[in-house]
Amino acid sequence: MLEVGDVAPDFELPATGGSPVQLSEAVKRSRATVIAFYVLDFTPG
Repeated sequence: MLEVGDVAPDFELPATGGSPVQLSEAVKRSRATVIAFYVLDFTPG
């Protein structure tokens, strides 16, 4: 479990367009990188 102030582990997820994006590469391109998780996006109710 991560704690406040921990360094995020490097991971890869599909971007909006479907192509994969790796966290370390996103941060290299722009130091101001925002990651948002929408847990309930594709769930009913």
